[in-house]
Order: sequence, then C-alpha cells, then structure tokens
Amino acid sequence: MSQLAEPLSNARDGAERHQRQPAYDAYGAADRADLTPDDLERYADSAWWTGKIEEAIALRERAYAGFAAAGDRRRAARIALALNWDHVGREAYAVAGGWFANAETMLADEPESSEHGFLALTRGMNALFGGGTVAEALGEMERAQEIARRFGDRDVEMIAIVGTGRTLIRAGEVERGLALVDQATASAVCGDLRPFTTGLVYCITISTCQELGDLRRAAEWTEEANKWCDRLEVSGFPGACRIHRAEIMRLRGDWDGAERQARAACDELEDFQRRLTAGGYYEIGEIRRRQGNFAAAEEAYARANELGQDPQPGLSLLRLAGGQVDGAASGLRRAVVEAKQPLHRLRHRLAQVEVAIAAGDPATASAAADDAETIVDTYKIGGARTPAFDAGLHLARGRIALAEGDADAAAALLRRARDEWQEVGAPYEVAQSRFALGTAYRQAGDEHGATAEIEAALATFERLGARLDEAQCRDLLGRVEASKTFLFTDIVDSTKLLGTLGEEKYRRLLARHDELLRERIVRGGGEVIKNTGDGFFASFPDSGSAVRAAIEIQKALAGEIVAPDVRIGAHSGAAFRTGTNYTDYGGETVHLAARVGAAAGAGEILVSRASLDGVAGAFRLSEARTETLKGFEDPVEVVAVDWR
Repeated sequence: MSQLAEPLSNARDGAERHQRQPAYDAYGAADRADLTPDDLERYADSAWWTGKIEEAIALRERAYAGFAAAGDRRRAARIALALNWDHVGREAYAVAGGWFANAETMLADEPESSEHGFLALTRGMNALFGGGTVAEALGEMERAQEIARRFGDRDVEMIAIVGTGRTLIRAGEVERGLALVDQATASAVCGDLRPFTTGLVYCITISTCQELGDLRRAAEWTEEANKWCDRLEVSGFPGACRIHRAEIMRLRGDWDGAERQARAACDELEDFQRRLTAGGYYEIGEIRRRQGNFAAAEEAYARANELGQDPQPGLSLLRLAGGQVDGAASGLRRAVVEAKQPLHRLRHRLAQVEVAIAAGDPATASAAADDAETIVDTYKIGGARTPAFDAGLHLARGRIALAEGDADAAAALLRRARDEWQEVGAPYEVAQSRFALGTAYRQAGDEHGATAEIEAALATFERLGARLDEAQCRDLLGRVEASKTFLFTDIVDSTKLLGTLGEEKYRRLLARHDELLRERIVRGGGEVIKNTGDGFFASFPDSGSAVRAAIEIQKALAGEIVAPDVRIGAHSGAAFRTGTNYTDYGGETVHLAARVGAAAGAGEILVSRASLDGVAGAFRLSEARTETLKGFEDPVEVVAVDWR
C-alpha cells in the first residue's frame, strides 16, 4: 500500500468505526485529490463531531457538488438537507432555505426513495421548532414515517416518531405523545441507529421530560445519554448533552459542577446551535442568581437574550431579588403574553406568583396560580400530575395563603411542596419550601416548628452557597441583624413640584427618578426594602457601600436634563425583620436613619458621624454638626458628604 493510500484507508476505517477524531486526522493527512464524494461526506461528519462546523459545512458543500456532478441526485439531496439542518441551527434561515430548495429540486423528478422521507422529516421538524402549526408538523412527520418504513430507513423513521411524539405533547395529547417518545428512545438505547439519530432522539426525549416536569425521568435519560456520549468519545450532540447534564446537576444541588458543564457546552455549541447555546447561558444565569451573584447572572441572561432566548422568568426573579419589583412584574407580564407554548407560560406564571406577592398584588398572584393549575392539569402523565409540577403549584398556593394571613392553609400547602420537592430530589426548592413553611408556623404561633424548618433550610442554603437565602434564614431565626447601614432618599418639595409640572409630567419624572435610584442602589450592593412614594428605603452591608451608592445617585440626577432635588440620609446599626414575610426592617436604627434623611437639605447626603468610623477618610466630608431629631432625646452628630 502506498504512503498516500494508507491515510485514506485509515480514514475510511475510522469513519466506519465511528472513531471521529482518528478519522478526521487521517482524512487531513490524505491527498485531497484522492477524496471521493463519499470520502468528503465522511470527512465532513468527522469534522462536525469534533466541533469544526465551518470545515464540516465546506466539506459537505464539496460532497454535494461531487454527487451532483456524478448524477447521483439522491445522495446530493441528502447532503443538501444536512446543510439545511446545519444552517437552521445557526439561524441562517435564508441559506438553510436555499439548501432545502436544492434538495427539493434534486428529488423532484426522482422515483420516491428514503430521501423523500428525509425531505418530509425536514419539513416536519422545521414546522415543529420553527413556528409552524401542529397540523403541518404532524402531516409531514407521518409522511416521513410511512416512506421510511417502506424503504427501511430506521434513522428517518425514529426521528419522525420522536418528533411526532413531541408535537402531540405540545398539542396536549400527552399519553399518546410519550408512548412515541419512549418507542424512539428504546431504539436509541439498542444502538441500531446512526450516532446523529441517537443523539437527536436523546436530546428531544430529555427536553420533553423536563418540559413536562418529569424531572426524575429526565435525569434517568440524561444518565443514559451521558453513557452514550462517553462510549462514542464525544462531548455531546455536540454539547447538547452537557446542557441537559448541567440542568440536572443544578437541580440536584451541584451548582459548581453544573456551571462547568454549561460553560463547556456553550463553548462547544457556539457555532453549531445558537438556541442551544442560549439555553446554556440561561442555565448559567439561573445558577448565578441562586448564588446571589447578580452582576454575573445579569451578564449570562443578557448573552442568552442576544442568542435568541427570552431570559424570562429568570431575569424577572433577578430583578425581584434586587428590589426592582415593578420591573420584575412588567417583565413577566410581557413574557406571559408572548409565550407561545403553554408549558413555557407555566414557568412564567409560577414566577409571577412570587413577584405579585412581593408587589402586594394578590389578585394577579391568584390569577397566575389558577392559570398554572389549568396548564398542569392539561399535561398529566398517567392521569396524575408530575411531582415537580405539583410541588411548584403547592409552593405557589402556599405563598399566596401566607401573604393573605391564612397560616394554617399555608402550612398544609407548603408541607406538601416540601415533601414533593424531596421526592423530585431538588434540595434548593426543598429549602425554599421549608423557609416559607417556617414562616407560616411562626405566623400560627408555633415557634418550635418554625425554628426546625428554617434551620433545616439554612443548612441547605449554606451548603449550596445560596447567600441571599441564607441571609434571610438568619434574619428570621435571630430577628436581629448584625450591623447594617440603612439609607433613605426623598424628593424635596414633591408636592410643589407636582403642582408646577402637572400630574402627567410629574409621573414621567418620578418614573425616571425611580429607575435611576433603583439601579444605583442594586449596583452598589444594596437591597431596596421598599419604595416610600417619593423615595426609597434601602439597606447596605456597610456604610462605605451606602455612601458610594448615594454619591452615584446624586451624580446621576445631576446629569439629567430635568431631575428633582433629592435628599439622602444614612445611619448604621442593628435592626430586626418585620412584615408579613419579614421583608421589611424595624427598630431604633431604622427610625434614626429616616430622621437623618429628613434633616438633609436639597441635593445633600447626610450621614451620622458614628456610621463612618473607619471609612471617613474615603470621602470628602463637611465639619460635623449636631442635629436634634424628632423622637430622639439626645442630639446626633452628622456630616455631609461632598459628592460634587
């Protein structure tokens, strides 16, 4: 055998054995002039599986030209359809449409063959995932199955079957759809399908299970898919298996491992599948949000949005955690309206319950829970709700009852949520349910039961690294904070300003004021406790971050063409949690901070002198002055911060 022929022989052997990297390397060492259209097709497959999409597309184009020139129109059509799938994944829809048209042209005058089944399958998949109707998708999938069976094309048949199952489930025919999904997945397990087919079937099956809330089943299929990836020495489809693995790892509480998997998936998928890559970034956002890493979570959600995935409901829950209740509520209202699939709307509705409760809007919370329950009842499996859906509903209903002051009803619902999330195996959601249950017990006067549940939640949050949830548990257990800095803002002469501007102009001015202040409070590491009408009440971990945020607020207002004068006051000390869900603060420290704010002048930042111990040198300060504050016998020394 010649030296030139040996690499080509090795390449063909490696491709036959599905040894992707060796085949790719051997084809690269072969003389390209010796490559037949068959070789170019195999070379393209090995490039695709090793993450080289641009090279794979170029090789497939050469293979297409070779088959077309040789008059093999069926093989040329199959390559054209593969190129259609490649470009659909990259959202290059015009290019994808061109290759689909090429495939149609190649097959137009050919006797019916398995390639015609592949053509129908492609139409069906484009309808299913590209916004077509259920009837369109089902019609093409059924045609693809019929042709594939006649010509013995198991790969097209199984993809069409799993696609039909997914379509039926979206149409609400869950039992019938799942039976077809199981049928296709069983064939994937048997190993009698091409690797591409197996990977696609796994991917659709796992995502279907997750959408239906059958998370335990999704985890089992993910484990099987991971074994298959390991046997083939590939990272996934490519990369898709990593995203499914990351979702399950996050659910199971391995957040660091989940983020590593999601990041690796994004790296592998970036050039292949924009929407799958977007899902990876959304998953990273979900992990970071739970960790309390707000800036990094927002960055991940923004990247997901850029790649084509609506970052809801995660982004609204992030806004809520940062105190931006109005922004969270408006984001979810839009997402609910725009959700095309009921199962997508379900996620938004469950999040909407939490946001509406925080906004003091029980009517919206109840309506969201009712809609969520209707959706869940449409997608039962074996006549029963899946544990994850049931747990989510019971947590939502329990939170509503808690907000309405019905502690006994809340406790009954939240106990069910806790137990159901335990059955699913989701520690973070179990801890969330325990925290709410502890709050319900406390409302009912059962302090022992409250302490037991909240301590259990705290232990889980500590282990997971859920910093904000951990802090809430500590607040509720001790009721007393370590020293915090409380900040109050207020528009000076707001009544006079309203009379001057008129209601409409003042409303717009106030909306802009609220946006600027919220953003700078959250960006500065603070928590918006509540909007006080013409200002904000916020807490910060230390006086330095509070003063820096106050300076940024005054600078931002000064940079506006028209903005109200705002006074800001701050004071540090211990306080206790108050309110129905312990989202507010009370105590002497809070009252004193409010009085310091009231003593400030227009455009002034006033801070109690004692609050700046250890950080005074970081700011330009006025000489100290003494203020007698309403409700306090002893005068208080305050200093003004020179922010200009």
